[in-house]
Amino acid sequence: MLDLPCSTEVNQRVTKEKLYANTNLTPQLRDIIKNQIEMVIWRNKLASSTFNVSAGKTVDEIQVFEIQLRQCSLDKRVLPAIVKAIPYKILFILTFEKEVQAWMEVQDIFYNTEWVLRDGFVLKFDGLNLDVVYENLMRQLAGDRLDLGENFGEAVNQDVYQRKIEREITALEKKMWREPQFNKQVELNSELKRLKKELK
Repeated sequence: MLDLPCSTEVNQRVTKEKLYANTNLTPQLRDIIKNQIEMVIWRNKLASSTFNVSAGKTVDEIQVFEIQLRQCSLDKRVLPAIVKAIPYKILFILTFEKEVQAWMEVQDIFYNTEWVLRDGFVLKFDGLNLDVVYENLMRQLAGDRLDLGENFGEAVNQDVYQRKIEREITALEKKMWREPQFNKQVELNSELKRLKKELK
Protein backbone atom coordinates (compact mmCIF):
# COMPACT_ATOMS: atom_id res chain seq x y z
CA MET A 1 0.00 0.00 0.00
CA LEU A 2 2.79 2.47 0.88
CA ASP A 3 5.42 0.95 -1.40
CA LEU A 4 8.13 1.04 1.30
CA PRO A 5 11.28 -1.13 1.11
CA CYS A 6 11.08 -4.69 2.48
CA SER A 7 13.80 -3.77 4.99
CA THR A 8 11.29 -1.54 6.81
CA GLU A 9 8.59 -4.20 7.15
CA VAL A 10 7.57 -5.38 10.62
CA ASN A 11 4.03 -6.70 10.00
CA GLN A 12 3.30 -7.59 13.62
CA ARG A 13 -0.14 -7.54 15.12
CA VAL A 14 -0.41 -5.32 18.19
CA THR A 15 -2.98 -6.84 20.52
CA LYS A 16 -5.50 -4.59 22.20
CA GLU A 17 -4.29 -5.93 25.55
CA LYS A 18 -0.82 -4.57 24.74
CA LEU A 19 -2.34 -1.19 23.91
CA TYR A 20 -4.22 -1.22 27.20
CA ALA A 21 -1.08 -2.14 29.13
CA ASN A 22 1.08 0.60 27.57
CA THR A 23 -1.44 3.44 27.54
CA ASN A 24 -3.28 5.25 30.30
CA LEU A 25 -6.84 4.56 29.17
CA THR A 26 -10.12 5.12 30.92
CA PRO A 27 -12.54 2.19 30.92
CA GLN A 28 -14.70 4.19 28.47
CA LEU A 29 -11.77 4.56 26.03
CA ARG A 30 -10.99 0.85 26.32
CA ASP A 31 -14.58 0.11 25.32
CA ILE A 32 -14.29 2.51 22.38
CA ILE A 33 -11.13 0.75 21.16
CA LYS A 34 -12.80 -2.62 21.60
CA ASN A 35 -15.91 -1.52 19.66
CA GLN A 36 -14.34 0.62 16.92
CA ILE A 37 -11.05 -1.14 16.11
CA GLU A 38 -10.88 -4.54 14.46
CA MET A 39 -7.10 -4.88 14.50
CA VAL A 40 -3.84 -2.90 14.87
CA ILE A 41 -0.82 -3.93 12.80
CA TRP A 42 2.67 -2.46 13.16
CA ARG A 43 3.47 -2.35 9.43
CA ASN A 44 6.81 -0.55 9.11
CA LYS A 45 9.71 0.91 11.03
CA LEU A 46 11.58 3.74 9.32
CA ALA A 47 15.01 4.17 10.90
CA SER A 48 18.55 4.69 9.67
CA SER A 49 19.06 0.91 10.04
CA THR A 50 16.00 -0.03 7.93
CA PHE A 51 15.50 2.89 5.54
CA ASN A 52 18.10 4.48 3.28
CA VAL A 53 18.20 7.78 5.19
CA SER A 54 20.12 9.07 8.18
CA ALA A 55 18.56 9.77 11.57
CA GLY A 56 17.35 13.31 12.10
CA LYS A 57 18.13 15.69 14.95
CA THR A 58 14.63 15.33 16.37
CA VAL A 59 13.24 12.23 14.61
CA ASP A 60 15.04 8.89 15.21
CA GLU A 61 12.31 6.61 13.92
CA ILE A 62 8.92 6.75 12.27
CA GLN A 63 6.57 3.86 12.98
CA VAL A 64 3.73 2.98 10.61
CA PHE A 65 0.63 1.53 12.28
CA GLU A 66 -2.32 0.27 10.29
CA ILE A 67 -5.58 0.45 12.23
CA GLN A 68 -8.36 -1.61 10.72
CA LEU A 69 -11.69 -0.10 11.72
CA ARG A 70 -15.13 -1.59 12.19
CA GLN A 71 -16.72 1.66 10.94
CA CYS A 72 -15.63 4.68 8.88
CA SER A 73 -14.53 6.76 11.88
CA LEU A 74 -12.47 6.58 15.06
CA ASP A 75 -13.04 8.42 18.33
CA LYS A 76 -10.72 11.45 18.42
CA ARG A 77 -9.26 10.42 21.82
CA VAL A 78 -7.76 7.12 20.63
CA LEU A 79 -4.79 8.29 18.54
CA PRO A 80 -3.54 10.84 21.13
CA ALA A 81 -3.60 8.07 23.78
CA ILE A 82 -1.46 5.80 21.56
CA VAL A 83 0.96 8.64 20.68
CA LYS A 84 1.54 9.40 24.39
CA ALA A 85 2.48 5.78 25.04
CA ILE A 86 5.02 5.38 22.21
CA PRO A 87 8.17 7.57 22.15
CA TYR A 88 8.42 7.71 18.33
CA LYS A 89 6.65 9.52 15.53
CA ILE A 90 3.75 7.41 14.26
CA LEU A 91 2.08 7.45 10.87
CA PHE A 92 -1.39 5.99 11.39
CA ILE A 93 -3.04 4.38 8.38
CA LEU A 94 -6.73 3.92 9.12
CA THR A 95 -8.49 1.41 6.89
CA PHE A 96 -12.16 0.61 6.48
CA GLU A 97 -13.29 -1.76 3.73
CA LYS A 98 -11.70 -0.37 0.52
CA GLU A 99 -10.86 3.08 1.89
CA VAL A 100 -7.78 4.50 3.59
CA GLN A 101 -6.97 7.61 5.59
CA ALA A 102 -3.59 8.74 7.03
CA TRP A 103 -3.08 10.59 10.35
CA MET A 104 0.04 12.03 12.00
CA GLU A 105 0.72 14.34 14.94
CA VAL A 106 2.90 17.39 15.51
CA GLN A 107 2.73 19.59 18.63
CA ASP A 108 -0.44 17.80 19.79
CA ILE A 109 -2.23 18.59 16.53
CA PHE A 110 -3.26 15.73 14.25
CA TYR A 111 -3.29 16.27 10.51
CA ASN A 112 -5.02 13.83 8.20
CA THR A 113 -5.85 13.06 4.60
CA GLU A 114 -9.38 12.57 3.34
CA TRP A 115 -10.70 9.03 2.98
CA VAL A 116 -9.54 7.69 -0.39
CA LEU A 117 -9.75 4.37 -2.17
CA ARG A 118 -6.88 2.08 -1.23
CA ASP A 119 -5.77 1.79 -4.88
CA GLY A 120 -5.44 5.57 -5.20
CA PHE A 121 -3.65 6.13 -1.87
CA VAL A 122 -0.15 7.57 -2.31
CA LEU A 123 2.31 9.04 0.19
CA LYS A 124 5.86 10.06 -0.69
CA PHE A 125 8.65 9.31 1.77
CA ASP A 126 11.19 11.87 0.53
CA GLY A 127 14.17 13.27 2.39
CA LEU A 128 17.84 12.74 3.17
CA ASN A 129 17.17 12.32 6.90
CA LEU A 130 14.19 11.35 9.04
CA ASP A 131 13.48 14.96 10.10
CA VAL A 132 12.88 15.88 6.46
CA VAL A 133 10.91 12.66 5.74
CA TYR A 134 8.67 13.48 8.72
CA GLU A 135 8.22 17.13 7.66
CA ASN A 136 7.35 16.09 4.10
CA LEU A 137 4.81 13.54 5.37
CA MET A 138 3.23 16.16 7.63
CA ARG A 139 2.93 18.64 4.74
CA GLN A 140 1.25 15.99 2.58
CA LEU A 141 -1.28 15.23 5.31
CA ALA A 142 -1.88 18.87 6.27
CA GLY A 143 -2.53 20.09 2.73
CA ASP A 144 -2.79 23.88 2.68
CA ARG A 145 -2.80 24.19 6.51
CA LEU A 146 1.02 24.29 6.51
CA ASP A 147 2.55 27.00 4.30
CA LEU A 148 5.04 25.37 1.91
CA GLY A 149 7.18 28.53 1.72
CA GLU A 150 7.86 28.62 5.44
CA ASN A 151 10.23 26.81 7.73
CA PHE A 152 8.36 23.74 9.02
CA GLY A 153 8.42 24.78 12.69
CA GLU A 154 7.20 28.28 11.84
CA ALA A 155 4.46 26.87 9.59
CA VAL A 156 3.24 24.62 12.43
CA ASN A 157 3.35 27.51 14.96
CA GLN A 158 1.38 29.69 12.57
CA ASP A 159 -1.24 26.96 12.11
CA VAL A 160 -1.49 26.47 15.90
CA TYR A 161 -2.10 30.22 16.25
CA GLN A 162 -4.61 30.23 13.39
CA ARG A 163 -6.56 27.38 14.99
CA LYS A 164 -6.64 29.34 18.27
CA ILE A 165 -8.09 32.40 16.48
CA GLU A 166 -10.64 30.18 14.67
CA ARG A 167 -11.80 28.74 18.03
CA GLU A 168 -12.08 32.26 19.49
CA ILE A 169 -14.16 33.39 16.48
CA THR A 170 -16.52 30.41 16.82
CA ALA A 171 -16.97 31.04 20.57
CA LEU A 172 -17.51 34.77 20.03
CA GLU A 173 -20.12 34.18 17.31
CA LYS A 174 -22.09 31.91 19.66
CA LYS A 175 -21.80 34.43 22.48
CA MET A 176 -22.92 37.29 20.23
CA TRP A 177 -26.10 35.51 19.11
CA ARG A 178 -26.99 34.66 22.73
CA GLU A 179 -26.38 38.22 23.97
CA PRO A 180 -29.72 40.06 24.45
CA GLN A 181 -28.26 43.57 24.92
CA PHE A 182 -27.69 45.46 21.68
CA ASN A 183 -24.74 47.54 22.94
CA LYS A 184 -22.90 44.36 24.03
CA GLN A 185 -23.68 42.77 20.65
CA VAL A 186 -21.99 45.77 19.03
CA GLU A 187 -18.90 45.33 21.26
CA LEU A 188 -18.72 41.60 20.50
CA ASN A 189 -19.18 42.25 16.78
CA SER A 190 -16.30 44.74 16.85
CA GLU A 191 -14.05 42.13 18.49
CA LEU A 192 -15.25 39.54 15.97
CA LYS A 193 -14.29 41.80 13.05
CA ARG A 194 -10.84 42.34 14.61
CA LEU A 195 -10.25 38.60 14.95
CA LYS A 196 -11.43 37.89 11.38
CA LYS A 197 -9.08 40.59 10.09
CA GLU A 198 -6.22 39.04 12.10
CA LEU A 199 -7.08 35.63 10.68
CA LYS A 200 -6.72 36.93 7.12
